[in-house]
Amino acid sequence: MNRDFYLDLAAKGIGMPIGTHLILHEHQDHAAIVQDGYRLGQVVEEAARRFRMPLAFPLMDLRLEKEALLLARGVAPDSVDGYHFAEIPIEEGRFLLTKTMGAVCGAIRHIAENTELIPIGMSIGPFSLMTKLIADPIAPVYLAGTGATRDDDTEVALVEQLLKLALFTIRSYLDAQIEAGAKAIILCEPAANTVYFSPKQLAVSYGVFDRYVMRNNLLLRDQLHRRGVDLIFHDCGELLDGMVQRFASLDPAIISLGSSRLLWEDAALVSKSTVLYGNLPTKQFYSDSLMSEERVRQLSEELICRMREVGHPFVLGSECDILSVPGSERAIMAKVEAFLRTARSKDL
Repeated sequence: MNRDFYLDLAAKGIGMPIGTHLILHEHQDHAAIVQDGYRLGQVVEEAARRFRMPLAFPLMDLRLEKEALLLARGVAPDSVDGYHFAEIPIEEGRFLLTKTMGAVCGAIRHIAENTELIPIGMSIGPFSLMTKLIADPIAPVYLAGTGATRDDDTEVALVEQLLKLALFTIRSYLDAQIEAGAKAIILCEPAANTVYFSPKQLAVSYGVFDRYVMRNNLLLRDQLHRRGVDLIFHDCGELLDGMVQRFASLDPAIISLGSSRLLWEDAALVSKSTVLYGNLPTKQFYSDSLMSEERVRQLSEELICRMREVGHPFVLGSECDILSVPGSERAIMAKVEAFLRTARSKDL
């Protein structure tokens, strides 16, 4: 879509939670819905209309790509969650569109064919998927940062081979979502943060970060651009300024960052052609003691006013997807409605 579409959204002062999980769990048979593309599409539509926003956000389920990658390689379904590669796999081009992925594509198709809403896809990023495929990704990433190569260390070789497998799986899944009608993709790299990359190493060189994170995300960005699909980049991890600058160099339509970041300061690191999104601490919404409704209103007002002061396009939203927590559903929803009311207020 034309970049002006997103800039216009920011200018209108709307709020946009990634809150489909909340709406899904209002349905008793939510486990069955995620396997049914038509019904999942109805829930995605319901969420967009409930929150009064034009983008139909899907569920942010970042487990799907690991399941697809492993099932395609013959791993038993009941072993997927805890499975880690111990040996370097042979790189082979196998992709299996799982039933859950098929339902996601079905939901996108429902939005594209039956509503005026903008169908949005979702995927984990290659680096973050790799970290789910190995028992200890931190050590080999650090070794690579010291200059170790795949010829020097088998763990480094394992990481690099798994990055290739991750990229292939994600590219295949993106193609499936685009064929279903996705107009933008939320690409999530939450593991590209200071837990997995040493700040001391990065102070000397971002070489390993550029090889392991940016190289593949640039390839995905180019894949989307060739298909006329917009990039929405998400990373809610603990980040350094250099990381944010690199993510901004992808030129996403929207960049979404976690609540540890001060968006009015990050505005200096991001082009004004990219909308900054977020970043209320929605992971705390389940608890009134951690985050009261009044505090949500105060933080919302601060974000809106600060972003107006720096003059950067901005949409008030969640720091990540807002999960439904049993017993706290009403409290969470009340806080979502509080920040939506604040975003639409004419008195700020």
